[in-house]
Amino acid sequence: MNPAGFAFLGAGIGAGVAVLGAGQGIGKLVASAIESVARQPEMAGGLRTTMIIGAALIEGIALFALVICIILATK
Repeated sequence: MNPAGFAFLGAGIGAGVAVLGAGQGIGKLVASAIESVARQPEMAGGLRTTMIIGAALIEGIALFALVICIILATK
């Protein structure tokens, strides 16, 4: 296999790991938020806002990781 093939393979593995990490992070975030709302329903609005901000930050990091993988594969 030529070096370009290894670059694409590494980028694919890196992208997969980034997406798995983001999925687990958002899953843990949502699970914790739902558990908190179940304990204190009056805090639902604030927790929802905080959860959405956290999910957006996690998605931003995952997108950044995917872009880095694509850049390194095509370099």
